[in-house]
Amino acid sequence: MFSRFKKRSYQLERIDTGNYSPLEYEACLIELQRVNRWLGDTRALSNSLLKELSQSGLKRFSVLDVGAGSGELLRAVSAWAQENGKHAQLVGLELNPRSAKAIQEESGRAIHSVNADALQEPFLSEAFDYSICSLFTHHLTEDQIVRLFKELSRLTRRRIFVIDLHRHPVAYFLYTTVAKLFLHTSLIREDGALSILRSFKKDELERLAKSAGLRNVRVTRSFPFRLVLSADSATQIEDSAESELRLAS
Repeated sequence: MFSRFKKRSYQLERIDTGNYSPLEYEACLIELQRVNRWLGDTRALSNSLLKELSQSGLKRFSVLDVGAGSGELLRAVSAWAQENGKHAQLVGLELNPRSAKAIQEESGRAIHSVNADALQEPFLSEAFDYSICSLFTHHLTEDQIVRLFKELSRLTRRRIFVIDLHRHPVAYFLYTTVAKLFLHTSLIREDGALSILRSFKKDELERLAKSAGLRNVRVTRSFPFRLVLSADSATQIEDSAESELRLAS
């Protein structure tokens, strides 16, 4: 049994094949918000991006969320900004047009929505201070993940944060025996266990980030069964090098 956790699965989930009805997808959007609150994505965000923002002292900042779903994490960033007197420019990018529409419907003017491909993002270089990506990379191949990380590096002035599942037998066991009892949407029930098998070990995410040229890469575990990758963009590395040269001269 444990041998299946040594390497990622490449079996496609239903959400990736498009084998679902519009009604199933609507139900999936609603239930995913609840699942993410229960299972720690907001907690992982608080311990990564929001912690970084607290320490940065920035009064204004911009964030791009790639594969944003219905925009729940961006709404958490927006709420944090309002509570702390910050001005936030927030953009959610989604390939699925229904999800892109849901971001706007549920967020109003606080968050902008863009319907586009994460591997060919329609933004200028260095367009955002920060970029985030949650529960998206496990849907991609390794080559696609490296391409995504390079795109995030191109777009990001400061730091990149990626949240995804930890491929662990206990996570799989808990999902297949307990979590599915509380899930009502067939799309989530069927895809959830496969999502865990398609996800990552800590060293795998580190290797992919370094292959994309990211620097100061760090991967930490977040309860329950989440991995959080943080890395400097290439832009920030270059800016730091230029500053050191100016100081030296």
